[in-house]
Amino acid sequence: MSEMNDYIRERLSAMPGAPGVYQFVDVDGKVIYVGKAKNLKNRVSSYFHSNLSSGKVRTLVSKINDLVYFQVNTEQDALLLENSLIKQHQPKYNILLKDDKTYPSIVIKKENFPRVFKTRNIIHDGSTYFGPYSSASVVNNMLDLAKSLYKVRTCNLDLSIDNILNKRFKPCLEFQIGNCCAPCIGLQSIEEYNDSISNIKHIFKGNINEVKAVLNTKMMDFVKNLEFEKAQICKNKLQLIDQFQSKSAVVNSSVGFLDVYAIAEDKESAYVSYLQVSSGSIILTYTIELKRKLNESIEELLIYAIEEMRSRFSSNAKELVLPFTVDLSWFDLVYTIPQKGDKRKLLDLAEKNANYYKYERIKQKSRLNIQQRSFRVLDTLKKDLQLSELPVHIECFDNSNLQGTNPVAACVVFKHGKASKKDYRKFNIKTVEGPDDFASMREIIYRRYSRLIEEESDIPQLIIIDGGKGQLSSAVEVLSQLPFPVMPNVIGLAKKLEEVFFPGDPVPLYLDKRGESLKLIQQLRDEAHRFGITFHRSKRSKAQVTSELDGIKGVGPKVIEKLLVAFGSVKRIKMATEAEIAVAVGPSKSKIVYNYLNNNKI
Repeated sequence: MSEMNDYIRERLSAMPGAPGVYQFVDVDGKVIYVGKAKNLKNRVSSYFHSNLSSGKVRTLVSKINDLVYFQVNTEQDALLLENSLIKQHQPKYNILLKDDKTYPSIVIKKENFPRVFKTRNIIHDGSTYFGPYSSASVVNNMLDLAKSLYKVRTCNLDLSIDNILNKRFKPCLEFQIGNCCAPCIGLQSIEEYNDSISNIKHIFKGNINEVKAVLNTKMMDFVKNLEFEKAQICKNKLQLIDQFQSKSAVVNSSVGFLDVYAIAEDKESAYVSYLQVSSGSIILTYTIELKRKLNESIEELLIYAIEEMRSRFSSNAKELVLPFTVDLSWFDLVYTIPQKGDKRKLLDLAEKNANYYKYERIKQKSRLNIQQRSFRVLDTLKKDLQLSELPVHIECFDNSNLQGTNPVAACVVFKHGKASKKDYRKFNIKTVEGPDDFASMREIIYRRYSRLIEEESDIPQLIIIDGGKGQLSSAVEVLSQLPFPVMPNVIGLAKKLEEVFFPGDPVPLYLDKRGESLKLIQQLRDEAHRFGITFHRSKRSKAQVTSELDGIKGVGPKVIEKLLVAFGSVKRIKMATEAEIAVAVGPSKSKIVYNYLNNNKI
């Protein structure tokens, strides 16, 4: 047995069979894993059994050079300490908390006449924070309710007692329109203002019924004292609270203060949705991803999330609604696994949130994988073609004609390794007579890039010409005459042997036929060919239809259009009777058309 194992054996023999937290340390003195245990001796010893099933655990054990442990009084203390040490050391083999969003919170600033506003920055200055909340609209609704009930200032003046007594400020528009009681000039005492802040805190904590009780008591006192205007103000506030509760209530208000947890998982991660509920209303929602490191069970992940959420949001709920039983013996908490009723409804909602978050994260990872693959392919292409920059924007050209008729050309565009079909362009050859591919290439290259330069549009990093040295030379001849800020790279791809030609180099480059670079170039070439052929067929078909009907004397374009709309094709017009044609274009024109198409030319 090695010296390290002897040392660890000594440490294990001295370890107590009590609750605690243990740390595994590598040869560099870095903490690589933190764990908790009901029984330290049994739990830590289990890592050094010879029949470990998990390869990840075996890898962890192979890196252990030392272990440290802390004995605590209860399992709850162990969980709290474990959470703290994980955040402190961020060990390589512990569950990774994936939480890359900055959610909004509500802050009540620690200052004279505290301000209340939305923020995404937590500053540890003694201020009180509520949240974070997963939705900005929830934050805005709660702030709107608080400001409708209580007039709090929105300015950032330094309202010290000296500044107020020395009359350094003047009331602003908020005071004029009745949204503020102007504490800046002493029209509202700090005691009265802080009483409003206290009630606002109750609202943000979800203790709305307490606020209602206070308002109801005040209203009745005002009525007894015949102060009906003040009583009406209290009544209006109660109505505002009732409206807010009716909109935000999810289940019956008899459901008290509780935390709801749901979890979804895949092979790599778990996704935990947390709801904080008060009086039937959800006052806070939050969802996190927990990245597995050592094949942790779903129960372990949920326990970790519970502690994380309760710590992060300072929850003191005495009841937890869970999807399954967890081994977490906290004597002061009640665990409920509902099968029906309002609590089941809340759990179902949390499960929907967890599954939706899982779906969104999987989509994000998929997009990221695609982006990473695209970058890898483009980087390989850059190296294979010895380009000076990454070919993020690539364009490929192809000519298409049939025995010299209806010559056209196509340009397809790939951006970030994917087809950008909105940027595809097709060209009718205008200046070339007959089947001259070289002249046709010169025309479309000039038209394409003279326009891009004129419009100051993006120039591709790589241009691919579908053809050999002749086609490539024609394209380069035109490109060299255009005023590019930076001359783009150009290559030609010969079809037979998939040879890649560079300008001025008679020796082709042969790329790996199974490599990603050639596959991307072939994809561009094939897409250009498909796009060009489709355009050419469409044009040729229209030309054939037009030429056949245009040969009829006395029949103009409008009559031809009516015929094609009515019958759909020349073939169907030929099959029609003279009477059927007359329905579409009248008797005189129908006779001309019918006789012409049936070889009785007039």
